[in-house]
Amino acid sequence: MIRAFVAIEIDHAIIQGIFATTDELRQKISGVRWTPQTNCHLTLKFLGDVDAGQIEAIGQVLERELSLFPRFTINAKGLGVFPDATRPRVLWVGVEGKPLAELAERVEKALASLGFAQEKRKFTPHLTIGRWRQFKRSDKNLTDALAKWQERDFGGSTVHEVVLFQSILNPSGAEYRRLKAARLSDP
Repeated sequence: MIRAFVAIEIDHAIIQGIFATTDELRQKISGVRWTPQTNCHLTLKFLGDVDAGQIEAIGQVLERELSLFPRFTINAKGLGVFPDATRPRVLWVGVEGKPLAELAERVEKALASLGFAQEKRKFTPHLTIGRWRQFKRSDKNLTDALAKWQERDFGGSTVHEVVLFQSILNPSGAEYRRLKAARLSDP
């Protein structure tokens, strides 16, 4: 079995800008396990454990369904938390881009044709930059950081492809490997 997900890779310059901000946040917010720069991506669909024999079919259906989807630009902007600031679990940077919801929906439908259950939650495009191990309710630094970086613009990135990744869980953290890529079309 292979633990897999479908995602968009983000331009390296944007990731560096985001992590320059997290360097400052690391000194102010406690109890967070920070995402390594190399693991920062925009997840479109988490598949979970997949039979290794399905990887080729997943790659083929993504290529077929996305080959005519035009490349587009996304923008990384703002800082937020899930579910909310009083009990945060995930620290994220928002991602904007008009076609993102349509792309995620296409990925959902393409993979549903292979028997993967469709996500019931609304698609909320974001880059996970940290997860709380524990949260101190008195941590005012979080509220201050969210207010300070709520509108911070980290820049734009062109989406050229959608990637099927393998997630390998290690004691030191997850390692991601590219398995297949579906190129988007030229506009």
